[in-house]
Amino acid sequence: MRKLEQKYGNDLAVVGVHTPKFPAERETFNVRYAAHRHRIEHPVVNDRDFRIWHTYGVRAWPTLVFVDPAGQVIGYHEGEASLDALDAFIGDLVATHRRAGALGAGPLDAVEPPAGSTTGLAFPGKLLAADDGRLFVADSGHHRILEVQADGLVRRVFGSGEPGDHDGPAEDAAFAYPQGLALADGSLYVADTENHKVRRIDLESGAVTTVAGTGVRGYPQPGAQPAALAELASPWDLAADGRRLFIAMAGMHQIWVLHLDDETIGPYAGSGAEDIQDGDLDRARLAQPSGLALANGRLLIADSETSAIRVAPLDGRGRVATVVGAGLFEFGDIDGDVHTARLQHPLGIAASAAGVYVADTFNNKIKTVDLDRGVVTSLAGAVEHGHHDGAFDAARFHEPGGLSLADRRLYVADTNNHAIRVLDLAHETVQTLHVHGLDAL
Repeated sequence: MRKLEQKYGNDLAVVGVHTPKFPAERETFNVRYAAHRHRIEHPVVNDRDFRIWHTYGVRAWPTLVFVDPAGQVIGYHEGEASLDALDAFIGDLVATHRRAGALGAGPLDAVEPPAGSTTGLAFPGKLLAADDGRLFVADSGHHRILEVQADGLVRRVFGSGEPGDHDGPAEDAAFAYPQGLALADGSLYVADTENHKVRRIDLESGAVTTVAGTGVRGYPQPGAQPAALAELASPWDLAADGRRLFIAMAGMHQIWVLHLDDETIGPYAGSGAEDIQDGDLDRARLAQPSGLALANGRLLIADSETSAIRVAPLDGRGRVATVVGAGLFEFGDIDGDVHTARLQHPLGIAASAAGVYVADTFNNKIKTVDLDRGVVTSLAGAVEHGHHDGAFDAARFHEPGGLSLADRRLYVADTNNHAIRVLDLAHETVQTLHVHGLDAL
C-alpha cells in the first residue's frame, strides 16, 4: 500500500479502517502507536464497534473496498492482494477518472503520532543476549541493529537508520523494520521483516549481506530451494540450532529452515493455512508465528494470531503440538492449567532448562509456562499498560514483543515504551536499561 500511495500521490486516497479482533486493539491509544510503528501516514478510523465492518458487509481481515470519486463502491477484495494486480487496477481507475475530470486535489489528514521517544530507541521489536555479555537490539523503528554492552553503552550500530534494502558496510547498509536475531559462527543473523529477507552481519567487519530472500513477498511453497532465490514473507523471528536457522515466517503461517552449509531454505512446519491445528510437521496449521525458542530438543513457537504456544520437534519427524491456546478467536488473560489458560497475541518467547517465558504482548505481561506441570503463571506486569520499574507485581509494560535469557536475567524489548527492560529473576525486580552513547557514534 505504501508503494501505491507513493506512486499515485493525491490521485489515490487511502483510509484505513481498523476493526479490532483483540480487546487491546480497541483502544485508540494503542491503534495510534501501531500506525506510527508501521509508518502509516494515511488516516485510520478505529471501528471499535464494527459499525463500518457491518455497513460494508466485510467478512475477513484484510478486506479492500474500492470507492470511486462519486462515493460509489465499485469493488471488493478479500485477503492479501499482489502489488502488480492492485497497481494495474488502480492505474486504470485513476486514468479513467482523470480523463473525466473527477479527481479532487490535496492530501487527506495524516495519523497524529503519539509522543516521541526519549530513550534513543524506537519500537524495539526483538533482542538477543549473548553469553559474553553483549546485547543485540533490533531498534526496529529506526531500522537498525545495536550492539550494547551490559551497562547500556552502545558499542556499534548496524544500519543507516533509514528504511531501505542495501548490503554493505555497517554504516551504509539499510534494513526495513528488522525483528528477530540469532548468533551462529561469529555472525549475527537478522530477520529483515519488511524487506522479506534474512540478512547476515559479520561481527568482525560489520559488513551486512543478504543470505535469503529476493525482497519480493512470497507465498507458501513446498520443497527446498536456493536461499538467494527464495521469496519470503515477513520473517519475524530466528532461532539457531547448529548449522540450521529456524525462521518464524509470520506472513506464510509457517516455520522455515535455512541450512547454512549449503544455503538452501524451505518450509519446516506448517501447511501455510492459518489456524490452530496439530499434526505432522507438513500438515499442522499455524497462525502468524512471531517468536521462537529452543529447549530440550524442541522448538517453541509463540503463535500470535491464535494466542497460542506451540511445540515442534527438532529432528524433522513427529508432530506439532499445542501447549496453550484453543482457536483463532480464543484469547484472554487467564492463568492456571494450560488447557484453560489464555493469552492475548503473544509475540516473544524465551526458554531454558529452568522454564519458558512468554511476552504476552496485548496483555502487557510477562508470563511463565511450566511444561512439566502444565501451568501458566503471570510473572510481571499488568493489563493496564505503563512504564514502571520495581517489584514484579508493580512493574508495568506496554506491548512487550521480544525476550532473551542470560545469566538469570530476562531481557525484554518493551516495544511501545521504546525501552529495554531487565527482569532480575533471582530478586524478582524489573529495571529499565539506560541505553546511551548513540550520540558519540
